[in-house]
Amino acid sequence: MIDAHALIHRMYHAMGPLTTPSGDPIGALYGLSGLLLNIIQEKVKPEYAAACFDLPQPTFRNKMYAEYKATRQAPADDLIPQLNGAREVFAHFGIPSFELAGYEADDLIGTLAERFKTEKDLQVVILSGDRDLLQLVEGEKVIAEMMKKGTSETDRYDEAAVLEKYELLPNQIIDLKGLVGDASDNIPGVSGVGPKTATPLLQEFKTVEEVYENLMIITEKHAKKLEGNKEVALLSKKLATIDRTVPLPEISLASLTLAPMNKMKLTAYFESLGFVSLIHRINL
Repeated sequence: MIDAHALIHRMYHAMGPLTTPSGDPIGALYGLSGLLLNIIQEKVKPEYAAACFDLPQPTFRNKMYAEYKATRQAPADDLIPQLNGAREVFAHFGIPSFELAGYEADDLIGTLAERFKTEKDLQVVILSGDRDLLQLVEGEKVIAEMMKKGTSETDRYDEAAVLEKYELLPNQIIDLKGLVGDASDNIPGVSGVGPKTATPLLQEFKTVEEVYENLMIITEKHAKKLEGNKEVALLSKKLATIDRTVPLPEISLASLTLAPMNKMKLTAYFESLGFVSLIHRINL
């Protein structure tokens, strides 16, 4: 399950201002193509794959909270055509793309992961740089590969790794965001509450709801910060929660089968973009 937008943004900043022979910006697509070659041909070699995209329209979260992601800068002019061109990259690799107005790529990934995690002898791997998706991790059945700096290295998160990193279970990530917020998405959280306050509370009481149920026995210092902020904490938790019930059409696992690469077509496509070094990798 590929978080397309997250990867393209990461590649855009990592690769710099590369251009095609005709002068079109192409750095993000070059980085994405190299990453897909690494995943499909050299490293992971998955049996199935799907790419999920955001759309520019508002989502259900904007209806809940008008300021959601309001502080995000608009994509740079030379990034916008690459966001669109990424669909063509995935198509040349034989990877189907999914998007749905009103929802984010995270929600589509969550829905597909929920559908397929019960398949026998199947592990769902989420590829992203967005740690919001760690809430989907479930044992070894659903894991996440989070991009590190650069364009090819990842950190692998199963349930044990999430617990080690955050001292909380994956399904508590949304409760952490409920209390702490998330500046990158403009999720407010409770003012003055950071991870050092929120984590021990969630270790003891598990959820935002239970924290507020037990406000009377929480230390006065922490209780003062939390008092009067239950509504904003619950709203923040909702905003951070990935919807796993997106009304996608029926998608069979077979339809996500990753066929062998068509090396001739992919070579011709890379030639048109000037990806000389990637052409050599196709034929290794």
